[in-house]
Amino acid sequence: MANGLARELREARAAPAALPLRDVRSRKPLILRMETLRILLRVGTLMALDAAGVFLAIWTALELKAVVRGHSDLDLSYHQTLDVAPLAILVTILLFARSGLYGDRGVRPGFARVVSSLFQVTIVILIYAIAEGQRFSSYYIFYGSLLFALVYVSAFRWAFEELSGLALRAAGYRRRAVIVGSGPQIQAVAHALAGGGTHPPVETVGFVSLKPLPENGLRDLGRIDEIERWFGQIDEVLIADPDFPQEEAVELADRCHRHGVRVRIAPSTMEILMDRVEFVAGQTLPLFELKAPVFEGIDFAVKRTFDLVAAALIMLLAAPMLLLIALAVKLTSRGPVIYRSIRPGIGGEPFACLKFRTMYEDAERRQAELEHLNEVGGAIFKMRDDPRVTPVGRFLRRWSLDELPQLINVLKGEMSLVGPRPLPQRDYDLLEDWHRKRYLVLPGITGLWQVSGRSELDFDELVRLDFVYLENWSVFLDIAILLKTIPAVIRARGAW
Repeated sequence: MANGLARELREARAAPAALPLRDVRSRKPLILRMETLRILLRVGTLMALDAAGVFLAIWTALELKAVVRGHSDLDLSYHQTLDVAPLAILVTILLFARSGLYGDRGVRPGFARVVSSLFQVTIVILIYAIAEGQRFSSYYIFYGSLLFALVYVSAFRWAFEELSGLALRAAGYRRRAVIVGSGPQIQAVAHALAGGGTHPPVETVGFVSLKPLPENGLRDLGRIDEIERWFGQIDEVLIADPDFPQEEAVELADRCHRHGVRVRIAPSTMEILMDRVEFVAGQTLPLFELKAPVFEGIDFAVKRTFDLVAAALIMLLAAPMLLLIALAVKLTSRGPVIYRSIRPGIGGEPFACLKFRTMYEDAERRQAELEHLNEVGGAIFKMRDDPRVTPVGRFLRRWSLDELPQLINVLKGEMSLVGPRPLPQRDYDLLEDWHRKRYLVLPGITGLWQVSGRSELDFDELVRLDFVYLENWSVFLDIAILLKTIPAVIRARGAW
């Protein structure tokens, strides 16, 4: 017995130390004070910023009204704000918390959820005020406060994201991930992650594939049954394959959770479409009908009304700039000021997509000789230093000002402010069948392409972004994309 016990002790010493198991679904012990402090600091800071944003929004709306009426009084408007702000701040915090806006950085919703939640706050406060019997000569205080709240709250949250992201970068903190799959989508996901834009950034440690893959520049971490060797070095596992076996995925997720490793999934086209299924009772098999992603009924009316009002307002405000651009194009190169690009629109029907001319007159004739210099995979043709682009055109493209005439297309009902970008006929002819599903709705001036990397993304990734937009559309998402287009244009990432 003594010899057997000694042998077991020797084997225990020789065996590698097991990783500590921690199920992320279980409650964390209160002894983890640093983690608790970090959460409290994050939530407290965001709540304070939201409260400040709402307070400043109401104060600004009241003061602006006083200025317009000719009797500005900061002290009076401040005390009026003190009377009404507490309820608005309380409702804001409760609805933001319900929407997950105080969650961890990796899972916290984006700007569209902020817009939606602030709109709900306004509706709740309006209903409460009416129920209390209050009378208003106008409802300016509600929509005025909403407008300024969108500005202040969004700006404060953006500053928080940027500053905390910079702090995490300075501290050297990175989210380390392993990509798991069995096909070429491993490389596509790695390419998308390498584009940056996340705070903190995601560092791809390597990949684990269910079958041999050709050299792709990533580190091969071996077989999937050996992935636990890397759990001490990573924060999350990314499943990046629409054909990944379900049984393997369930087992992998369970192993990851037992070791405190987060599991994320890069969505396939089918997973994106699942939000659109409708149950249809079958005689022998329950079926789900996949409805077309079209805007109809009240959805279409809301989207079209928003397009008309916003497009008309933008054109009115931008009129002086439009005239200056037209003069610059006319005086610096030969050809028309407005270029009519015939492109397939909704249902593939061609229409004249209007743009300020950015190329020389012989641009179309020179297309064939430049095809071999295309720098984008898939159907799109893009060159960083296209010799056909004029100096003024390069400036217009840099700031996306060449797209402004498409506001006329929106007013004519040929385009929407937000939607899948219309492609030239040359690109359209190269599309695969599944790509053309994006033509079931009106094309847009801007979309998720423009706020998610623009020309830096592969074409298949861009099409999947279109599907994400179609499946998750709301007026709030349109507003969020429009507002996000501004910093995307300023950064000019992928603008070429």
